[in-house]
Amino acid sequence: MTAMTAPSVLSAAGSQRAVIDEDHLGRMTLGDRRLEREVLEIFVRQTVIMLERIAGAEPALAAAAAHTLTGSARGIGAWRMARAAEQLERVASGKSGAAALDEAVEELKSAAMEASAAIAARLGDVLRDH
Repeated sequence: MTAMTAPSVLSAAGSQRAVIDEDHLGRMTLGDRRLEREVLEIFVRQTVIMLERIAGAEPALAAAAAHTLTGSARGIGAWRMARAAEQLERVASGKSGAAALDEAVEELKSAAMEASAAIAARLGDVLRDH
């Protein structure tokens, strides 16, 4: 990726919108870079698993998986992904209909791809196969 297309991984005080809030992530991992790496790797794997569960799932299962992703995304400071997961949980728990559910799933997938790309850029090619 070039600098123009790579998601920003700057801290919250950076000049671009941060995909991952580095200040928050640093607090959650106590500044331990090895722990941070492990947490981010687990996050990416969990995201893949939860998105697979959401795909074509009944609304209750989609809501439960989205709830899991909301907490995980908040834990690493992936705020857009957390908001998208929270929205999917709300839509799946309500009576919004299939179109609204599909739209919420697509937004979550987009936010998850953005977060995963930012993590991959941060950690290097270690996550390429996940």
